[in-house]
Amino acid sequence: MLEIKKYGAIDIGSNAIRLLIANVIVAEDKEPQFKKSSLVRVPIRLGADAFVKGEISSANIERMVDAMEAFKLLMKVNKVEKYKACATSAMREASNGEMVVTEIQEKTGVKIDIIGGKEEAAIISSTDLNQLIEGDNSYLYVDVGGGSTEFTLFSKGKIVNSKSFKMGTVRLLNNKKAVNKEMFANVEKWIKKNTKDLKRIALIGSGGNINKLFKMSGRSEGKPISFIYLDAQYQFLKKMSYEDRISELSLNPDRADVIIPATKIYLSAMKWSGARKIYVPKIGLSDGIIKSLHYKIL
Repeated sequence: MLEIKKYGAIDIGSNAIRLLIANVIVAEDKEPQFKKSSLVRVPIRLGADAFVKGEISSANIERMVDAMEAFKLLMKVNKVEKYKACATSAMREASNGEMVVTEIQEKTGVKIDIIGGKEEAAIISSTDLNQLIEGDNSYLYVDVGGGSTEFTLFSKGKIVNSKSFKMGTVRLLNNKKAVNKEMFANVEKWIKKNTKDLKRIALIGSGGNINKLFKMSGRSEGKPISFIYLDAQYQFLKKMSYEDRISELSLNPDRADVIIPATKIYLSAMKWSGARKIYVPKIGLSDGIIKSLHYKIL
Protein backbone atom coordinates (compact mmCIF):
# COMPACT_ATOMS: atom_id res chain seq x y z
CA MET A 1 0.00 0.00 0.00
CA LEU A 2 1.27 3.45 -0.98
CA GLU A 3 0.72 6.54 1.14
CA ILE A 4 1.69 10.09 0.14
CA LYS A 5 1.96 12.79 2.79
CA LYS A 6 2.54 16.50 2.17
CA TYR A 7 4.55 18.64 4.56
CA GLY A 8 5.63 22.27 4.57
CA ALA A 9 8.78 23.84 6.00
CA ILE A 10 9.26 27.59 6.45
CA ASP A 11 12.85 28.70 7.00
CA ILE A 12 13.11 32.33 8.14
CA GLY A 13 16.80 33.10 7.63
CA SER A 14 18.91 36.23 7.82
CA ASN A 15 19.21 36.62 4.04
CA ALA A 16 15.93 35.14 2.78
CA ILE A 17 12.71 33.39 3.76
CA ARG A 18 11.85 30.05 2.15
CA LEU A 19 8.87 27.75 1.89
CA LEU A 20 9.60 24.14 0.96
CA ILE A 21 6.69 21.83 0.17
CA ALA A 22 7.63 18.16 0.00
CA ASN A 23 5.93 14.86 -0.72
CA VAL A 24 6.80 11.98 1.58
CA ILE A 25 6.12 8.69 -0.19
CA VAL A 26 5.60 5.82 2.22
CA ALA A 27 5.47 2.28 0.83
CA GLU A 28 5.28 -0.94 2.83
CA ASP A 29 8.68 -2.44 3.78
CA LYS A 30 10.53 0.47 2.18
CA GLU A 31 12.33 3.56 3.45
CA PRO A 32 10.25 6.73 3.02
CA GLN A 33 11.11 8.83 -0.03
CA PHE A 34 11.33 12.60 0.38
CA LYS A 35 10.54 14.46 -2.85
CA LYS A 36 10.62 18.26 -3.13
CA SER A 37 7.39 19.50 -4.66
CA SER A 38 8.08 23.24 -4.72
CA LEU A 39 10.41 25.82 -3.22
CA VAL A 40 9.59 29.52 -2.92
CA ARG A 41 12.27 31.98 -1.83
CA VAL A 42 11.62 35.59 -0.82
CA PRO A 43 14.71 37.84 -0.39
CA ILE A 44 13.77 39.66 2.82
CA ARG A 45 17.17 40.46 4.34
CA LEU A 46 16.29 40.47 8.04
CA GLY A 47 19.96 40.36 8.99
CA ALA A 48 20.50 43.87 7.64
CA ASP A 49 17.99 45.01 10.28
CA ALA A 50 18.96 42.78 13.19
CA PHE A 51 22.77 42.98 12.95
CA VAL A 52 22.96 46.72 12.26
CA LYS A 53 19.94 48.32 13.97
CA GLY A 54 19.24 45.59 16.51
CA GLU A 55 15.59 45.13 15.54
CA ILE A 56 13.38 44.15 12.61
CA SER A 57 12.06 47.26 10.81
CA SER A 58 8.33 47.93 10.42
CA ALA A 59 8.73 47.69 6.62
CA ASN A 60 10.21 44.20 6.88
CA ILE A 61 7.62 43.11 9.46
CA GLU A 62 4.98 44.05 6.88
CA ARG A 63 6.82 42.07 4.19
CA MET A 64 7.05 39.07 6.51
CA VAL A 65 3.31 39.23 7.19
CA ASP A 66 2.64 39.30 3.43
CA ALA A 67 5.07 36.40 2.87
CA MET A 68 3.42 34.28 5.56
CA GLU A 69 -0.04 34.97 4.09
CA ALA A 70 1.25 33.90 0.67
CA PHE A 71 2.94 30.78 2.11
CA LYS A 72 -0.26 29.88 3.96
CA LEU A 73 -2.26 30.06 0.72
CA LEU A 74 0.36 28.03 -1.16
CA MET A 75 0.25 25.33 1.51
CA LYS A 76 -3.56 25.33 1.35
CA VAL A 77 -3.75 24.83 -2.43
CA ASN A 78 -1.05 22.16 -2.20
CA LYS A 79 -3.03 20.39 0.56
CA VAL A 80 -0.17 20.44 3.04
CA GLU A 81 -1.27 18.50 6.12
CA LYS A 82 1.43 19.67 8.52
CA TYR A 83 4.04 22.44 8.56
CA LYS A 84 6.65 23.99 10.80
CA ALA A 85 8.11 27.53 10.68
CA CYS A 86 11.56 28.15 12.18
CA ALA A 87 13.42 31.46 12.49
CA THR A 88 17.18 31.58 12.97
CA SER A 89 19.96 34.06 13.71
CA ALA A 90 18.41 37.42 12.72
CA MET A 91 15.20 36.81 14.65
CA ARG A 92 17.18 35.38 17.58
CA GLU A 93 19.13 38.60 17.93
CA ALA A 94 16.49 41.18 17.08
CA SER A 95 15.28 42.91 20.24
CA ASN A 96 11.72 42.77 18.87
CA GLY A 97 11.95 39.18 17.59
CA GLU A 98 9.35 37.77 19.99
CA MET A 99 7.03 40.71 19.30
CA VAL A 100 7.31 40.07 15.54
CA VAL A 101 6.47 36.38 16.06
CA THR A 102 3.37 37.34 18.09
CA GLU A 103 2.23 39.90 15.50
CA ILE A 104 2.63 37.45 12.62
CA GLN A 105 0.67 34.76 14.45
CA GLU A 106 -2.14 37.21 15.27
CA LYS A 107 -2.36 38.48 11.68
CA THR A 108 -1.77 35.27 9.71
CA GLY A 109 -2.23 32.34 12.08
CA VAL A 110 1.29 31.14 11.24
CA LYS A 111 3.19 30.12 14.37
CA ILE A 112 6.95 30.71 14.22
CA ASP A 113 9.52 29.12 16.52
CA ILE A 114 12.77 31.01 17.07
CA ILE A 115 15.40 28.26 17.37
CA GLY A 116 18.91 28.32 18.80
CA GLY A 117 22.12 27.61 16.90
CA LYS A 118 22.53 24.09 18.32
CA GLU A 119 18.93 23.18 17.53
CA GLU A 120 19.39 24.54 14.01
CA ALA A 121 22.52 22.40 13.52
CA ALA A 122 20.73 19.32 14.90
CA ILE A 123 17.76 19.74 12.53
CA ILE A 124 20.04 20.20 9.52
CA SER A 125 22.28 17.24 10.40
CA SER A 126 19.19 14.99 10.64
CA THR A 127 18.98 15.14 6.84
CA ASP A 128 20.56 12.72 4.36
CA LEU A 129 24.14 12.77 5.59
CA ASN A 130 24.31 9.01 6.25
CA GLN A 131 25.51 8.18 2.75
CA LEU A 132 28.46 10.54 3.18
CA ILE A 133 29.50 10.01 6.79
CA GLU A 134 29.69 6.22 6.72
CA GLY A 135 33.08 4.56 7.02
CA ASP A 136 36.26 5.64 8.77
CA ASN A 137 36.59 9.06 7.16
CA SER A 138 36.02 12.31 9.02
CA TYR A 139 33.85 15.19 7.85
CA LEU A 140 33.41 18.79 8.90
CA TYR A 141 29.86 19.83 8.12
CA VAL A 142 29.62 23.58 7.45
CA ASP A 143 26.26 25.33 7.07
CA VAL A 144 26.72 29.00 6.17
CA GLY A 145 23.74 31.25 6.76
CA GLY A 146 23.21 34.98 6.72
CA GLY A 147 23.71 35.44 10.45
CA SER A 148 25.58 32.38 11.66
CA THR A 149 27.58 29.38 10.56
CA GLU A 150 27.05 25.95 12.09
CA PHE A 151 29.99 23.53 12.26
CA THR A 152 29.47 19.84 13.02
CA LEU A 153 32.35 17.38 13.13
CA PHE A 154 31.70 13.74 12.20
CA SER A 155 34.19 10.90 12.70
CA LYS A 156 33.50 7.21 12.08
CA GLY A 157 29.83 7.99 11.47
CA LYS A 158 29.25 9.81 14.75
CA ILE A 159 29.05 13.46 15.83
CA VAL A 160 32.23 14.39 17.69
CA ASN A 161 31.53 18.07 18.30
CA SER A 162 29.44 20.95 17.02
CA LYS A 163 29.36 24.70 17.46
CA SER A 164 27.47 27.68 16.12
CA PHE A 165 29.38 30.90 15.44
CA LYS A 166 27.92 34.35 14.82
CA MET A 167 29.70 34.47 11.49
CA GLY A 168 27.17 34.73 8.66
CA THR A 169 27.33 36.34 5.25
CA VAL A 170 25.01 39.29 5.93
CA ARG A 171 26.72 39.90 9.27
CA LEU A 172 30.17 39.88 7.62
CA LEU A 173 29.02 42.43 5.03
CA ASN A 174 27.80 44.81 7.75
CA ASN A 175 30.54 44.33 10.37
CA LYS A 176 33.74 46.33 10.72
CA LYS A 177 36.91 44.59 9.44
CA ALA A 178 38.40 44.28 12.94
CA VAL A 179 35.29 42.47 14.20
CA ASN A 180 35.35 40.04 11.27
CA LYS A 181 39.07 39.38 11.79
CA GLU A 182 38.46 38.43 15.41
CA MET A 183 35.53 36.23 14.40
CA PHE A 184 37.61 34.30 11.84
CA ALA A 185 40.38 33.89 14.44
CA ASN A 186 37.93 32.27 16.89
CA VAL A 187 36.63 29.88 14.25
CA GLU A 188 40.18 29.01 13.16
CA LYS A 189 41.10 28.14 16.74
CA TRP A 190 38.03 25.88 17.15
CA ILE A 191 38.51 24.05 13.83
CA LYS A 192 42.23 23.45 14.34
CA LYS A 193 41.70 22.21 17.89
CA ASN A 194 38.94 19.78 16.91
CA THR A 195 40.48 18.43 13.70
CA LYS A 196 44.19 18.18 14.64
CA ASP A 197 44.06 14.42 15.30
CA LEU A 198 41.86 13.54 12.33
CA LYS A 199 43.10 12.22 9.01
CA ARG A 200 41.39 12.07 5.61
CA ILE A 201 38.98 14.86 6.45
CA ALA A 202 36.58 16.39 3.92
CA LEU A 203 34.01 19.17 4.16
CA ILE A 204 30.27 18.86 3.66
CA GLY A 205 28.79 22.20 2.68
CA SER A 206 25.21 23.40 2.88
CA GLY A 207 23.51 26.72 2.23
CA GLY A 208 22.32 28.63 -0.82
CA ASN A 209 25.77 29.97 -1.71
CA ILE A 210 27.61 26.64 -1.84
CA ASN A 211 24.69 25.16 -3.79
CA LYS A 212 25.09 27.98 -6.33
CA LEU A 213 28.87 27.48 -6.50
CA PHE A 214 28.34 23.76 -7.06
CA LYS A 215 25.87 24.44 -9.86
CA MET A 216 28.32 26.87 -11.48
CA SER A 217 31.04 24.20 -11.35
CA GLY A 218 29.10 21.86 -13.62
CA ARG A 219 30.00 18.89 -11.41
CA SER A 220 27.66 15.92 -11.47
CA GLU A 221 25.67 15.20 -8.30
CA GLY A 222 27.69 13.47 -5.60
CA LYS A 223 31.05 14.64 -6.92
CA PRO A 224 33.03 16.97 -4.65
CA ILE A 225 34.51 20.38 -5.43
CA SER A 226 38.25 20.67 -4.88
CA PHE A 227 39.96 23.33 -2.76
CA ILE A 228 41.87 24.50 -5.86
CA TYR A 229 38.65 24.99 -7.85
CA LEU A 230 36.89 26.82 -5.01
CA ASP A 231 39.85 29.11 -4.45
CA ALA A 232 40.00 29.92 -8.18
CA GLN A 233 36.26 30.74 -8.13
CA TYR A 234 36.77 32.97 -5.10
CA GLN A 235 39.52 34.97 -6.83
CA PHE A 236 37.39 35.20 -10.00
CA LEU A 237 34.28 36.41 -8.14
CA LYS A 238 36.26 38.95 -6.09
CA LYS A 239 37.62 40.59 -9.25
CA MET A 240 34.12 41.10 -10.66
CA SER A 241 31.95 44.02 -9.66
CA TYR A 242 28.62 43.44 -7.92
CA GLU A 243 26.83 44.54 -11.11
CA ASP A 244 28.86 42.13 -13.29
CA ARG A 245 28.09 39.20 -11.00
CA ILE A 246 24.41 39.93 -11.62
CA SER A 247 24.57 40.66 -15.37
CA GLU A 248 27.28 38.19 -16.46
CA LEU A 249 26.77 35.32 -14.00
CA SER A 250 22.99 35.73 -13.63
CA LEU A 251 23.23 35.81 -9.84
CA ASN A 252 20.25 37.15 -7.92
CA PRO A 253 20.91 40.64 -6.45
CA ASP A 254 20.66 39.24 -2.90
CA ARG A 255 23.13 36.47 -3.80
CA ALA A 256 25.70 38.53 -5.72
CA ASP A 257 27.15 40.19 -2.61
CA VAL A 258 26.90 37.43 0.03
CA ILE A 259 28.52 34.79 -2.20
CA ILE A 260 31.95 36.38 -1.56
CA PRO A 261 32.00 36.10 2.26
CA ALA A 262 30.33 32.67 2.02
CA THR A 263 33.08 31.33 -0.25
CA LYS A 264 35.69 32.74 2.12
CA ILE A 265 34.13 30.84 5.04
CA TYR A 266 34.16 27.52 3.17
CA LEU A 267 37.72 28.05 1.94
CA SER A 268 38.93 29.00 5.42
CA ALA A 269 37.29 25.92 6.95
CA MET A 270 39.00 23.72 4.33
CA LYS A 271 42.37 25.36 4.94
CA TRP A 272 42.20 25.12 8.75
CA SER A 273 40.96 21.52 8.78
CA GLY A 274 43.30 20.32 6.03
CA ALA A 275 40.39 19.25 3.80
CA ARG A 276 41.07 19.20 0.07
CA LYS A 277 37.50 18.65 -1.14
CA ILE A 278 33.95 19.67 -0.26
CA TYR A 279 30.77 17.67 -0.88
CA VAL A 280 27.53 19.54 -1.57
CA PRO A 281 24.51 17.29 -0.94
CA LYS A 282 21.87 20.06 -1.32
CA ILE A 283 20.44 19.92 2.16
CA GLY A 284 19.42 22.65 4.54
CA LEU A 285 17.19 23.64 7.42
CA SER A 286 13.96 23.29 5.42
CA ASP A 287 14.89 19.70 4.42
CA GLY A 288 15.62 18.93 8.07
CA ILE A 289 12.26 20.36 9.15
CA ILE A 290 10.42 18.11 6.65
CA LYS A 291 12.23 15.01 7.94
CA SER A 292 11.69 16.00 11.55
CA LEU A 293 7.95 16.50 10.93
CA HIS A 294 7.64 13.07 9.33
CA TYR A 295 9.53 11.28 12.10
CA LYS A 296 7.73 13.40 14.73
CA ILE A 297 10.97 14.75 16.16
CA LEU A 298 9.74 18.36 16.19
